[in-house]
Amino acid sequence: MENNTEQDNNIEEQKPKKERRPILPVILAIMLAGSLGIQGYLVYSNMQLTAYVADQQKKEADALEQQNTYQEDGYKVGEQYEIKSTTAISDAYKSGDDSKLSDEDKETLKMAKKVVDEVIKDGMTNYEKEEAIYKWMVKNIGQGASTTVTLPTQTGGDQYTPHGVLSGNGAVCVGYATTFRLFMNMLGMDCHIVHNEYHSWDLVQLDDGEWYHTDVYSDASAGVKEPSFRNFNMNDSAALLGHDWDQSALPEAKGVKYTAANQKKKDMKKIEDVPADIKKGLDEGRKVFFYQFDKVTEKDYPVADYIVSQLQSAISSSGTDGYVSGSWYLNEDEARGYILGIYVETYDGASMSEAASELSEEKRKALTDAINQAFGTEIGIDPNDYGYTEEGMMDEGMSGDSDMKGDPEEYLASEQITTTKTGGDGVTECFYAEEDGQ
Repeated sequence: MENNTEQDNNIEEQKPKKERRPILPVILAIMLAGSLGIQGYLVYSNMQLTAYVADQQKKEADALEQQNTYQEDGYKVGEQYEIKSTTAISDAYKSGDDSKLSDEDKETLKMAKKVVDEVIKDGMTNYEKEEAIYKWMVKNIGQGASTTVTLPTQTGGDQYTPHGVLSGNGAVCVGYATTFRLFMNMLGMDCHIVHNEYHSWDLVQLDDGEWYHTDVYSDASAGVKEPSFRNFNMNDSAALLGHDWDQSALPEAKGVKYTAANQKKKDMKKIEDVPADIKKGLDEGRKVFFYQFDKVTEKDYPVADYIVSQLQSAISSSGTDGYVSGSWYLNEDEARGYILGIYVETYDGASMSEAASELSEEKRKALTDAINQAFGTEIGIDPNDYGYTEEGMMDEGMSGDSDMKGDPEEYLASEQITTTKTGGDGVTECFYAEEDGQ
């Protein structure tokens, strides 16, 4: 027994011993490998972060460069109409000292001050002051020359400076923009001139700290004496429907409170009551309507489209030359949904210049007869007839009582109307309708 045990022990001693691997180096190796992996990941992440930061810095630098290079004063719209500074004039108004002004600027200040004294009342808010100036400009300043044949004193230069605009009562878009900015600055409001290569308008900051686009020129068509407010106090979303500019170079306009829709909205129980209210308003001479309902739902959108389409038909059937359009606007009271805006735009000889419209009907008829004889045409004395007289229409087999006035293609074009619907960030959808509602 003892021998066996001793033999077994000898056998056990003769077995090769298992080599014990050092534990610490293995752990260190694992830690090192993990460390290298983490380090590699961190290096990769840092490279990504560095690239992202560099990209953001480049974007900010580019935006800053655009802001620094964006030019208001000195820029020529259409390579012709220069935006000229009005700071010296507005500063002289606020200080009461015009001694450093040129003779022309003194005269400009005198004319501008007369307008301010006429339309600005004590206790007005900045919005009310802005609206008063806007309405005065629409009523008193025409687009371009007041005559079709330019007089020697009606040069382009006279129509793009506040001096020329206020003395001649005619303006191109730059004239409107610089004159409006002059008034805003005189009244203590910050105002920029926004422009692209072919058009200019204004960006004004109001009491809520927000910026709003106002394009007086686009609302002041020749012969129109009541503002449509269609291009008054727009935010970026609304302005982008008809304007294009470098948005990175100017403050963002995202205000809602002082848009025309929110300032002039009327409470209406239901959308079906709109037609009767519009008819009453038209009889009173109003052509712009904004409605706020208890709650707007998607079911109201097609109803609004149909109402606008049928209003177009009704107005055309009454013999009025014009068109109806509508838009949904963001409501300051979000719980009540969008505001419905409806515009009725009519024409009543507006295509004639002020000088031509002063001629007697007898004189215009005599001149028109001479032109018809010379050219073998049968145009009417109203330019809105687009070259057709009632007799000419009947000769072509059309009824003299027809609602279709003028060129048929022009008529059909005028019958196409649009409504637009805002999304969460502004007006995003347009709807088109013909007279039959299709």
